[in-house]
Amino acid sequence: MNYLEKMKTAIEYIETRLTQKLDLDDIAGAVHYSKYHLHRLFSRTVGLTIHDYVKRRQLTEAAKLLVFSDRPILDIALLAGYEGQQSFSAVFKAMYKQSPNRFREREVFYPLQLRYEFAGEFPMTQTDRPLFPIRFAFEEDLPFWMELTRLVVDGFPCLDEAEHIRTVRQCMKQKEALIITDGQRALGTMLFSYDTGTIGFLGVHPLCRRQGIARAFLDKLTDELLPEKTAFSITTYRSGDQADPGHRKALISLGFGEAEPLVEFGYPTQRFILPNRRSLIHG
Repeated sequence: MNYLEKMKTAIEYIETRLTQKLDLDDIAGAVHYSKYHLHRLFSRTVGLTIHDYVKRRQLTEAAKLLVFSDRPILDIALLAGYEGQQSFSAVFKAMYKQSPNRFREREVFYPLQLRYEFAGEFPMTQTDRPLFPIRFAFEEDLPFWMELTRLVVDGFPCLDEAEHIRTVRQCMKQKEALIITDGQRALGTMLFSYDTGTIGFLGVHPLCRRQGIARAFLDKLTDELLPEKTAFSITTYRSGDQADPGHRKALISLGFGEAEPLVEFGYPTQRFILPNRRSLIHG
């Protein structure tokens, strides 16, 4: 069994026991792997520790029950693996930025984390650079696009899937949607604006985050599509947000710098700015 098969087994074990208390010993035993190696491989593959993945998945399922059921909050807290409503409410508010009661009242569900699905072969994991070209995305790419969006939803607070699909379709018509595929799935996607240089969405398949896909997208904007722009902008989590799975750090590693704080869809975010190196060289 290769490491991806072990990850699939671990995720299956977790997903069938989200209403239970889960610990690393039990999960490692289920996949017949040492705790050390399982922790290391899971973190590298998924981008989250097992503890964080479990917490985010349990809170997502709890949020779904808050909106789509009438179950008491205490019952939901117990189903999410918490010993009481108070501890559940504290963690829920830290991640969702509102109390369980308020979340229920607003009747707007969005996931912190959806189940990770890994199917097929992944040749991109065998290289340190993109194997497939960046191209404009079209309507027929939408199933691939949304499959990837669901995998990386942890990086986009308050993402509404129906609204996202409408935005993607509009950007596709305007040639403001880029995609990399391997014929089986999307490995990376980006929405951008010719007018403003704003990056509205940047998703990279978890198994391909070390293959330079995000940098390749940025180079595409800089060198081909928007060489005249002096800077590009994107928004992500604010500093200290416990819901951030590492997107601030990833943007900083790409050369983005912090700008002004914002509130988007009622959620506190922050704008990041990337100077166009071409404009700096030729300016």
